[in-house]
Amino acid sequence: MTSPDQAERRRRVPAMAPEDRRAALIAATVPLLHEHGLDVTTRQIAKAAGVAEGTVFGVFPDKNSLIVAALMHALDPRPTLDAMAAIDPRDGLRERMTAAATLVNERFAGNAHLMSAARSLMLAAESHPGAAEQMTRSRQSLLDALTGVIEPDAGLLRRSPGAVARLLLLFCGANTFGPFGDPRRFDGGEIVSLLLDGLLVTPAGPESPAIPLIAASHDHTHGGA
Repeated sequence: MTSPDQAERRRRVPAMAPEDRRAALIAATVPLLHEHGLDVTTRQIAKAAGVAEGTVFGVFPDKNSLIVAALMHALDPRPTLDAMAAIDPRDGLRERMTAAATLVNERFAGNAHLMSAARSLMLAAESHPGAAEQMTRSRQSLLDALTGVIEPDAGLLRRSPGAVARLLLLFCGANTFGPFGDPRRFDGGEIVSLLLDGLLVTPAGPESPAIPLIAASHDHTHGGA
């Protein structure tokens, strides 16, 4: 039985604002997505958030809407963009690109299954156009940030900084999402070496110094998580 004092304390506790309740549900859902993927249940989410299961549907129209909102929160590129902006522009092109590729590898490897879940929920069914647009903007912002890292040395490259950035993003994506199930991963330096140096041995000469290439023994298993 609730005592008068307990009832009074409950009346004094302000109800959670809708946006705060929404944020709490999203925060509770993200780690469950990492653990269970799309199989997470609203019961598990409600328990993690400390609310009744019916509360979920008082804030979101259905489970998928909550899942999509949580995915967009988890896949926010801002931490990666901020870290990329902090790369020292005084470093050489190779060093800057390696730092940027490492950040992209970490983002992709740490969120690979969440990115796959987001695509399957939003792009295939086309049921969440706003979220799909947000994913497109996120990719563009990542591409713009990579381009900015490369631009100071545009004169050293045969392709434009934007084209090099797209290739670098493509290499990093293939490194994580490649179709053959190879568990090995190349680190940022190896990806940049492949992009800048290629795979052909360059003869050393007075005006053509030898370029260090990726050695066969450099097959690491970096996941970047």
